[in-house]
Amino acid sequence: MKRRAFLALSTALAAPALAGPATAATTTTTTTTSRAGRLDVAALRRAVSGLPDDDATAALVRVGGTAGTWHGAGGVHDLASGRAADPHARFRAGSTTKVVTAATVLRLAAARRVDLDAPVQHYLPRLFRGTDFHRPVSVRQLLNHTSGIRFADGWGDAFADQYAHRFDVVAPAEAAASALAKGPEFAPGTRQEYLNINYTLLGLLIERLTGQAYADAATRLVLRPAGMRDTYFPGTDPTIHGPHNYGYQLLDGAFVDVTEWVQADRLAAGDMISTTADLERLLVALFRGRIVPARQLKEMFTVPAGIDGATMSAGLQRIELGGRTYWGKTGSRYGYSAALAATRNLSRTLVYSVNATDAKGEEMNPVAERIVMAAVGSA
Repeated sequence: MKRRAFLALSTALAAPALAGPATAATTTTTTTTSRAGRLDVAALRRAVSGLPDDDATAALVRVGGTAGTWHGAGGVHDLASGRAADPHARFRAGSTTKVVTAATVLRLAAARRVDLDAPVQHYLPRLFRGTDFHRPVSVRQLLNHTSGIRFADGWGDAFADQYAHRFDVVAPAEAAASALAKGPEFAPGTRQEYLNINYTLLGLLIERLTGQAYADAATRLVLRPAGMRDTYFPGTDPTIHGPHNYGYQLLDGAFVDVTEWVQADRLAAGDMISTTADLERLLVALFRGRIVPARQLKEMFTVPAGIDGATMSAGLQRIELGGRTYWGKTGSRYGYSAALAATRNLSRTLVYSVNATDAKGEEMNPVAERIVMAAVGSA
């Protein structure tokens, strides 16, 4: 999902294919505490009902906070069997990975392993050697997407091009080199442009600083302290291990199975598999200061000043919804669209995973939009 997804709400191929969704929609919901009727449980149930349809085949939701909690799921595990979606399923978490990456970097900053104001060229000199990056790009500018670094090379924008290369492996360093070779798009710190490459570079920085693979460092510094037992980084493995619901892309009226895919080139920008329960644990642990010390945690709730339209902080995005300020992050890979968000005081938290049939589309998925409005409207 594009970063405009939440912001829009604030203003309001040879492939195995199936002919269409299963004829019977399946919805399973579990409700826990709802205090003083402040959670609109009926709206939340409606948000995940009627699946599968052309917009999504499944949806998993967790709403929490002081007003009460609700957990629900709708849709199917897969279109062939039509059996109910697994509410505890793992899924591709996309760019919500950036929250983990930012927290990892901030923990290293707290340990004085990295200076957020220092040029990333100082830490990764070989990558920048021979490029046109003569002005320093600070680590903080990577964190808040004000670096000016251009996007990395890819397989093209069309789904067919991406699908044809879904098992191909591109090393993160190779992706970073292709981006840096293009030179800066703008002077660092003058604009904010959300791009995966900033966090791909942060992943390489983490490896340089710790001497560990990104997955190992992020697991040690963030996943384990947050209690995220069902989250991992698949690397070059295209399979989602453990319980999961299938992902599909709707193409010319047919549903293409996109469950298996290699995302290794994105590394720290979007190569994470997780669950709604684990992403909720991450939110709570982070916002309560259990992962990142208070001084560094401020970076996650600070949008760069003096830049028109800036909404991104270190790993998060500031979102105005229903008269409240939320901090969160969306993420999408083909077949999967996820998000996590919360008020700063955790009075309301929301995590969802939608098996969107156009997860890389420009507009917010209608099922995801229903979920957000049902959760926020009752805040």
